This record gives sequence, C-alpha cells and structure tokens, in this order.
Amino acid sequence: MAVDITIPSPGESITEVSLSGWLKDDGAYVEKDELLAEIESDKATLELRAPAAGALKIVTKKGDGIKVGTVVAAIDTAGAKPSSSAAATAVAASGASAGASSGGTKVSGVAKKVAAEKGVDIAAIAGTGPSGRVMKDDVLAATTASTPAAAAAAPAPSSTEPKVRVAAAPVAGSRSVRREKMTKLRQKIAERLVHAQHTAAMLTTFNECDMTEVMRLRTEHKDAFEKRFGVGLGFMSFFVKAAVSALQKYPRVNAYIVGQGADTEIEYHDYSDIAVAVGTEKGLVVPVLRNAEALSFAGVESAIKDFALRAKDGKLTVDEMTGGTFTISNGGVYGSLMSTPILNPPQSAILGMHAIKKRAVEDPKNPGQVALRPMMYLALSYDHRIIDGAEAVGFLVHIKDLIEKPERLLFA
Repeated sequence: MAVDITIPSPGESITEVSLSGWLKDDGAYVEKDELLAEIESDKATLELRAPAAGALKIVTKKGDGIKVGTVVAAIDTAGAKPSSSAAATAVAASGASAGASSGGTKVSGVAKKVAAEKGVDIAAIAGTGPSGRVMKDDVLAATTASTPAAAAAAPAPSSTEPKVRVAAAPVAGSRSVRREKMTKLRQKIAERLVHAQHTAAMLTTFNECDMTEVMRLRTEHKDAFEKRFGVGLGFMSFFVKAAVSALQKYPRVNAYIVGQGADTEIEYHDYSDIAVAVGTEKGLVVPVLRNAEALSFAGVESAIKDFALRAKDGKLTVDEMTGGTFTISNGGVYGSLMSTPILNPPQSAILGMHAIKKRAVEDPKNPGQVALRPMMYLALSYDHRIIDGAEAVGFLVHIKDLIEKPERLLFA
C-alpha cells in the first residue's frame, strides 16, 4: 500500500512553495514521523514528515513554484524494514560508492556536498574520520589552506619582461566567492521593505530615555518575578505596556491608511496588536502580541519568550505573524546605538529600541549637576501622510515619561 506525501498549505493565500531537497535517499526505509524534507514559502518554513513507516519513493527531487497539494513522494508501507546486517551492508555500499566517485577516498555525504560547493578536490584531502573518511571539517580546513597554495603555484614572470618590474605581492587571506539562493522568506521581507519605502512618506523622530528606574525595578524584583511566573523580567514588557498607553493617547499611530484617491480612509483600531521583531537565521519575523492592552507584564514576557524559541526552530505559524497594528524592534540586543527602522505595512509606525549606554547628562535630582546615567536612544519611524510631527514627538515623549518613571505604568 502506498501513502502519498503532498505539499501542505502553510496558510491562507499561499499557493506555491519551494522544496530544497530530501534528507533521505529514494528507496530508503523511513519511520513514521521521521523528518524527510523542509519546504519554504514567503512567510514560513514547514517540516515534511513521513505519514507512515516504509520505503520512500521520491517523485519530485527539489524545485521552486511547487503547488500546494502536489504529490512529491510516497511511502510504500509494504516495504520491509532492513535488518541490522542489511543496514550495515547498505552503509558499506554507500561508502564504496562515495569512494569510487571521489577517487577511492571515503567521504561523508555532507563533506561531499561542501566540497562540491567550494570546488575542492576530495581525493587530495586526508580524512580524519573513521577509516580515514573525509569529514566536513577536513574539507573546510582544505579550503582555508588552498589560497596560499594557489599563490605559491603562480607562474614566474617571463624572462623577456624588464627586470625592473616589481611583481604584485600575493594577497593574504581567502578571496573565495559563493552564491546561495535567496529564501522565499527573505525575498518576501525584501519586497515588503522596498514597498514600504516607495509608498509611505516615512520620517523618523528620535528621543532618549533614562533607564535608571526601570533597571532598578528589574534588579530588585527579577528573582521574585521569575520564581512566581517562570519567566525572566526583561525590558520589552515595560516598553510594550508603555507603547499600549501611548497608542491609546495617540490613536492615529495605531491606525492604517486604507484605499486610494477619493476612497482613501483611515482605519482606527480600538485594540493594540503589537508586533515584536525577532531575528532568525532565515530572516526577520514579526509575531504579534494580540490585545497587548489586556496582557500583564508576565503575559508579555511569556509570549515573547515563546515566540523567540519557536521562531528559532521555524515553528511560528502564518497566523501568528499576520496583522499587527504597531511594531517594536529592539536592535539594542545586537548592540545598535541608533537606527531608523522601516515601517511594517500596512502599519503607520514602528518603535526602535537601542543599546543602553552610560552618558553624561544633567542629573534630574540635582539640576545643574552632571551625572553618568544609563541612557537609551528611541526612534519612531512613522508615515507622515497620517501622523503629524507633533503627534509623533508627543507619542515618543509619552513613552519616555513612562519609562523614566515606571510607576506611572500602574495608571496608564
């Protein structure tokens, strides 16, 4: 009996995906729920797992533009599971095959792929793996060493050339070039960012806030907070709650522009869906805290921690990354001192947090005196078509006031 493996739907409005390749060979025996491949859409990456145990029959090896619902492989459930002796024979045969294709050198599958990408001759590499097998690290080491060897092999200048000519000194370090296909997710991110710059009258206003009181409260209560709620007390919960208060005071910052020309309207939102930018290896994702105005500090921290963990593993759903009425981006975790964040359409504004640095400022407790204070630059990028400069500045000042005197968050 054959069980078809079809391309699942990553979410509404997504009709095509990319299949990067299979993790199992055609004809290999697989267990139920074993990871077989990964598929990518412009919004998320999904895992393709075996629906049953049996022999894998691959129909489509890899490619772009594969329609949702397409049968890409099947599982022959009648296929017998290989015995341990048969598996050993298959491994030995695989090693022999790799040796034959690499001039008799035993090589792992990963090492073979890396060598092909970097143009390294496997036959010239001494393997450090079992039975002299060439491993991935061996290939990378050979790649690093290849540049000096190539420089040493450069031909000597012709004797007919003037002797006064000085040969160019060899360039130290690697000058290798490689290309890799841009993922669907990164393509979509690029498309949205360019669209935002072309369609919005984007402007950024800056301010700075003294983090002394927030840092004091965090230090004083973080142990009790974590013990009670099982999650650390970070700065994001303070800024999310401050942003919710500011959005309620300045509702156009929380609004969209809808339609064009004579039909243009402003869509206001009575709720605050805060999108939180999370960086991953595959690109930036922005999961949304729904109705952030109803969340406690612990609720915000728990949700953000969950988003970060699942974003790293590519487990966020499309619905979780769709929507949002306002975005907060914390470039400070990467050391950014100041930036101008780009809008996340159709939203009208985005708040940028940055690194905390001690700077000399006037001591608010002793006017006229200078003191070192932990300061953070804040940036608000906004669409000037809908938000006036006075509103943007007022919004940022409101957040500054709440952060510098966080007890006000109790009444916000």
